Amino acid sequence: MPKKIAAFGELLWDLLPGGKILGGAPANFIYRINSFGDHGTLLSKVGNDKAGKEAREALRKLGVSDENIQTDNEFPTGTVKVKIDNHGNPDFDIITDVAYDHIEINTEMIEAFCQADCVCFGTLVQRYGISKNTLRELINQSPGVVKFLDINLRKKCYTNASIEDSLQMANILKTNDEELLITKELLGLENRNLKDLAQEVIEKYNLDIILCTLGSNGAFCLTNDEVFYYDPGYQINLGDTIGSGDAFSAGFVHYYMNDHPIDEALRFGNAAGALVATTTGATSPISKEEILNFMIIPHNRNSVRFHQ
Repeated sequence: MPKKIAAFGELLWDLLPGGKILGGAPANFIYRINSFGDHGTLLSKVGNDKAGKEAREALRKLGVSDENIQTDNEFPTGTVKVKIDNHGNPDFDIITDVAYDHIEINTEMIEAFCQADCVCFGTLVQRYGISKNTLRELINQSPGVVKFLDINLRKKCYTNASIEDSLQMANILKTNDEELLITKELLGLENRNLKDLAQEVIEKYNLDIILCTLGSNGAFCLTNDEVFYYDPGYQINLGDTIGSGDAFSAGFVHYYMNDHPIDEALRFGNAAGALVATTTGATSPISKEEILNFMIIPHNRNSVRFHQ
């Protein structure tokens, strides 16, 4: 039976050198969740402007409902100026004080959270008080729901408090290697190698699972009973990495919430992220079948060693 997955946060336009593309990590995540056959719900806000109307239309074309997208009459639809380096990695200039910073709680959002099997959130939407407070209230009103934190650190858009509060609300943390090291510095954690650092975060914040992506070197997973899984990276022809982390998250959540073993969920998420990285933009159509086929084709893989 398809699972109900909700995501709270930013819906925006990525302004790339070649034009604008609908984006925002929660929006990308829900698009992939729906493409895998689950029922995804996006909770966000756009402005009462041309960009907002276009965002709603683009969202619907991607097969994502805009039923829980609020409209703000004061603040504009979010935008991000994106530059891509020679390695396909994006640099984000995120416009502040926009519609998704002012998401207000309502009955429909509470129902979406409480009826979900899993909810996803990040730190970007918590940079202003209104959306931050709405998220906390939704989390408080849905105690039995799996809370998936894609920490998704963006420069000048997080604080020590927002990171720590987010970790305290989460059951599962998804991060990348750079974000995990930033978290270490900001929160005064002790361990230097990634595996031990992940264990320290699990213990300090009572998490069930940590997922850490390693760029071209794949991803690892650590559970609260100290079981460690690693899936090597794929050698691919890179398009860009926009949306690959969101595809990883969606792939893991889809498999994990549909009762696949954790190591299989890690492998599916890793393959989903790699396949999306062969495309440009965050929402190029990729089916579950394509990912499964990609997984069985022989690939050259990139591996790293971990301290035991």
